[in-house]
Amino acid sequence: MATVKAYAAQDSKAPLAPLSIERRALREHDVQVEILYCGVCHSDIHTARDEWGGAVYPVVPGHEIVGKVKAVGSGVTRFSVGQTVGVGVMVDSCRTCSNCKSDYEQYCEEGMTGTYNALERDGSGMRTMGGYSAEIVTDENYVLNIKESENLAGVAPLLCAGITTYSPLKFANVQAGMRVAVVGLGGLGHMAVKFAVAFGAEVTVISTSASKVQEASKLGAHHFILAKDVDALTPYASKFDIVLDAISADHDYTQYLNLLALNGKLLVVGLPEHQPKVSPFALIKNRRSIIGSMIGSIKETQEMLDFCYEKKIYADIETIAVSYINEAYERMIKGDIKYRFVIDMSTL
Repeated sequence: MATVKAYAAQDSKAPLAPLSIERRALREHDVQVEILYCGVCHSDIHTARDEWGGAVYPVVPGHEIVGKVKAVGSGVTRFSVGQTVGVGVMVDSCRTCSNCKSDYEQYCEEGMTGTYNALERDGSGMRTMGGYSAEIVTDENYVLNIKESENLAGVAPLLCAGITTYSPLKFANVQAGMRVAVVGLGGLGHMAVKFAVAFGAEVTVISTSASKVQEASKLGAHHFILAKDVDALTPYASKFDIVLDAISADHDYTQYLNLLALNGKLLVVGLPEHQPKVSPFALIKNRRSIIGSMIGSIKETQEMLDFCYEKKIYADIETIAVSYINEAYERMIKGDIKYRFVIDMSTL
């Protein structure tokens, strides 16, 4: 066991603060990673504040991790000391169910093991602790290879915000000539725009904020719809092949279903607190479908990282010191970030 520095929530009402935590000793197939950068996801806030329930304290959030290999177990074959690597939203799964064996570990039938606030699968009763820390120890099968670049901080959010949008767009076979609308231009939405453009689609951003017209254009979007009310969307009925919904606030799915052409797909990646409304009439028209998606497998995440390296795709970020994390949370809640905070862990 090794004691390392971290930032943690001690209960649902307490601000995050410094805490020393224990990392397990290296097992045969473990990789010890010195963390350089960790992205800040809205899921971190939900868990730290127990807004989804089930939080077990202390909670060390963070599942968008980029770092350097510090040591490896005796059986590790995929990584070596000094290599740049990433750790994303999951650090284990059962590995034996049909989903795991088919490279869909995120849909493990027993439930994947999250990078933080999850029970370790070794029967120890220990909880996983995330990337707001100096180091992490992870099985090599859940570690990702990251090619060196000039913007490693911008790579970190790809491990959650990136793969969360890349995976459904790939599943929907988005390609050149398709008409894609992205609803909600935040941490997830801005990555969805970048990917859809890179895939060759004709991309439209739908937002209630007029200030985001220029932002959408800078990200590569071809069109912008200012949707301050439902009527603003009426002229675009049945115009899109794909609508990616990245809205986490409560809203009505029906208005976005209405935008879909024949066989159109509504890709849901936002997580509203309450059950959204869906009209079955909007669903049956044009044989539309609603598709949910949760991150991506290790194989697909590696594919995405390689694609981003080739296309020079990074998240748009603001780098912060770890001591700023509580202020960052408040700004995220207000939407005051374009588009993702990333902690420079050298400040720990």
